[in-house]
Amino acid sequence: MSEQHSKHTHEERRSQSRAHDAHWCTSLTKIAPNAILVRGYNLDELMGRLSFADAVYLLLMGEVPTPAIGRMLNAILVSVIDHGVTPPSTLAARNVAASGAPLKDSVAAGILAFGPYHGGDIETCMRFLDQGLSLTRAGSSLEEAAEQLVVECLVHGITPPPGFGHRLHSQDPRAPRLFQLCMELELEGEHVRMLRAIERALAARQEQYGRLLPANVDGAIAAISADLGFSYELGNAIFLISRMPGLIAHAHEERTRQEPMRQIDPKDHVYDGSSERRLPEGRK
Repeated sequence: MSEQHSKHTHEERRSQSRAHDAHWCTSLTKIAPNAILVRGYNLDELMGRLSFADAVYLLLMGEVPTPAIGRMLNAILVSVIDHGVTPPSTLAARNVAASGAPLKDSVAAGILAFGPYHGGDIETCMRFLDQGLSLTRAGSSLEEAAEQLVVECLVHGITPPPGFGHRLHSQDPRAPRLFQLCMELELEGEHVRMLRAIERALAARQEQYGRLLPANVDGAIAAISADLGFSYELGNAIFLISRMPGLIAHAHEERTRQEPMRQIDPKDHVYDGSSERRLPEGRK
């Protein structure tokens, strides 16, 4: 290569580098006239071919999920779509809606009510499970690691441990269903196995904890999400994405069914919706 050509090429690279440094970058979505690319895929081609859960996975993780992962994530999103009028986020959304505030403000208030004890427990549990897995990598068996975590929780007064027990359900019905699907879809990994080992260790110490503490839906989501490769922060994001329709529905109902500026007592509500019913035949 001639000296002149080498110098010219070097100058081109420096120019491209300066141009690149003058901009900030995103790898999510490219917008151009008459074209929308999400992670490189034409959005109009995804429509009708990917489920909403598939599209969420694509946007968060960068690739189209396998059918099994897409079905698993869809089940997770359904599992926490709503939990009645008593959660802090729901009450926040309803209280703001009672003031006459717009729907978006009411839903935003609900989102702001998520915290370490409501929604954030997924991230806490993911970290808790990784503590146990670090012990197994150091030579402990799964059962030994689980026992050590349970004992440490007792010593430090952490009751219940993150991802276990529920304020209302003695057996959260959502967790076993998620575990069942996880096994059927062959997605169970080390985090789910760690969670189940902790569940067994807690059952063996039921008297010390004062009650049986089976895994709850947050624990199931934490373990499965971690096995699917989601980061701690995205574990919380899954809860946020899932609960949004519930917050919208509650805020809308508050605005359309109740008197403005009422004092909301969550213990005083009466359910008057549909009685228990079954899905139509053919819906899996």
